[in-house]
Amino acid sequence: MNSLVLYENNPFDLMERFFNDDEWLMPKFRTPAIDVYEEGDKYMLEADLPGLTEKDIKLEVRNGQLTFSTSKNEKSEEKSKKGWIRRERREFQFVRSFTLPEDADANGIEAHFKNGVLQVVMPKKPEAAPKTIEVKIA
Repeated sequence: MNSLVLYENNPFDLMERFFNDDEWLMPKFRTPAIDVYEEGDKYMLEADLPGLTEKDIKLEVRNGQLTFSTSKNEKSEEKSKKGWIRRERREFQFVRSFTLPEDADANGIEAHFKNGVLQVVMPKKPEAAPKTIEVKIA
């Protein structure tokens, strides 16, 4: 429901719509809980994505940004609106982007999905060893 429409003929129509259409309570756009932390030679990103599968998730690295998104359409049965007592399982989507640290190796990023948790491993670039310059006698 994108806009609220008042019905002038029956004041109870508004109340019925309030109780039968709860998109205001469970919007189609949800943002997952995300943790990002550093662990030795890598950065870790973990996102809670319950109800999704690895096929629902899209990861992309571009211009120093890691973007992940999803669009999930829940199964729906053809029931009349009045048949539902409460319906919270709907389609939803999100997009989140993170700027990669300068020392992250974008080519080595790996992602794993298990039990509704997405784990993204971002290895750090190896530090450049100091170069020793030989001093020659002229």
